[in-house]
Amino acid sequence: MNTKLKCLLLDDELPGLTYLKMLCEQIPEVEIVKTFNNPEKLLAEIPNLDFDLLISDIEMPGIDGLHLATLLKEKLVVFCTAYKAYAADAFTIDAVDYITKPVKLERLQKAITKATERFGSTANTKKFIHLNTDKGKSLLYFNQVLYIKTALGDSRDKTVLLTDGSFLNLKNVKFDSLLDELPEADFCRINKKEIVSLKAIKFFNHNEIVLHHLDANAKNTTLILSETYRADFLKKIKI
Repeated sequence: MNTKLKCLLLDDELPGLTYLKMLCEQIPEVEIVKTFNNPEKLLAEIPNLDFDLLISDIEMPGIDGLHLATLLKEKLVVFCTAYKAYAADAFTIDAVDYITKPVKLERLQKAITKATERFGSTANTKKFIHLNTDKGKSLLYFNQVLYIKTALGDSRDKTVLLTDGSFLNLKNVKFDSLLDELPEADFCRINKKEIVSLKAIKFFNHNEIVLHHLDANAKNTTLILSETYRADFLKKIKI
């Protein structure tokens, strides 16, 4: 890809920010749009900034990097932090990469390469599909889907749990048709009645999958992993 990634840099410690900027200036694929040492200032300027990638620290006063990343819709994020403890949370929100400090040029170059590949692949990839719902036509955005299950009232219909906690009822659609449209690497059928988004998974074992989502009783949603679909699931998560 000939186009450079337009990049924002964020670190509340000025020496770290200066060092990160120096490294990025040595990577040809990166164009630094602006640097910030305050996450709230970055967030305030977002509407006026044209960028593709945020390289950010995590532990900062005010808004932490993880929270900030969830507010940046459709933007790529690479975390650079002194702490290893946030890695699982970072990949749950689909971060491109997670680098522990001190950052080395070779490691940052590897993360930028991954970001460039993802940017190139997502630029020409569908992000949603049109479907009939009980309220009319709707756009179903793939990154907003946590899981899809057979509707209770009519098995021909499917119920989608979205990232904001709401449900969408799809009319007269088959699982096979949905799987043909959903990004194959991001979704997996886990039993006869359910499809799950891999990023929604918190834990799993031989027979169950536990989601980050909390149900009405404030308990993590638990789904059944059936024997029929287990091998495909394990293959997708590279176990």
